[in-house]
Amino acid sequence: MARRWTNRLTRDDVTPKSAFMNRRQLIASGVGASALSIAGGLQASETLEPNTFEQITTYNNFYEFGTGKDDPSKNAHNLQTEPWSIEVDGLVENPLTISFDEIASEFETEERIYRFRCVEAWSMVIPWNGFELADLLDRVTPLPEAKYVQFETAVQPENMIGVKRGVLDFPYREGLRLDEARHPLTLLATGIYGEPMPNQNGAPIRIVVPWKYGFKSIKSIVRITFTEEEPFTTWVDLNSREYGFYSNVNPTVDHPRWSQSTERLIGGGLFNARQDTLMFNGYEEEVASLYEGMDLTKQF
Repeated sequence: MARRWTNRLTRDDVTPKSAFMNRRQLIASGVGASALSIAGGLQASETLEPNTFEQITTYNNFYEFGTGKDDPSKNAHNLQTEPWSIEVDGLVENPLTISFDEIASEFETEERIYRFRCVEAWSMVIPWNGFELADLLDRVTPLPEAKYVQFETAVQPENMIGVKRGVLDFPYREGLRLDEARHPLTLLATGIYGEPMPNQNGAPIRIVVPWKYGFKSIKSIVRITFTEEEPFTTWVDLNSREYGFYSNVNPTVDHPRWSQSTERLIGGGLFNARQDTLMFNGYEEEVASLYEGMDLTKQF
């Protein structure tokens, strides 16, 4: 699979594991926007102090387990990941249901070191383990009329307190255009840092689309559906003014409530923590051709 994409990042670029697992610890510990603004425009050069195990495991986002930042650490252990399967259906010649055990045995994983950019204007560099999504999609042979792919997260009401409370319209759903889904950069990730995917980060398998904002990289997927029309996606349905279907990282298109021109590098230190945001999160050479002729200020 590496033959299809050349990685320019190295282990030296990787966000420290402690910082990745606790990416909002600065905010949690009381360091607010006023302190961070002192670093505006500066490039990251320092590394955050490693967080404690308690900090690492008590601050995360996964709305299926509640909206509080410590909810996943209290509740994500309830996620049942065995058995697990993914249904692939819709406009395909050969729909299938494949178990995670089959995925683990049939698809060879590799490490991909990617930049990761959140719509909230923070960023990381993460070593994912996984394989190209196209390898699975090719198994089902999309029909000619298939233009999009929709993804769904698992819904386990008995195990997911956020589902019981109805904090979102579950199941959580995201989507890509088919050419985006089949791009060599788009990954089905099964782990991070050489370890199985933690529950709170999308166990046992999730999507990673590194040139888009992080919410497009849907967690704990159980279904992939090929469609002809642009599919329903959760955040577009909730607030299409703030969250577009494409959601490509774009420093020239601000979120209505904050700038996207710079980002806070998690692990970059307190007073040296901001850096310029790159178009398509630094993957412009690889993906810009997907959007030729589009107005990315309107089709954002």
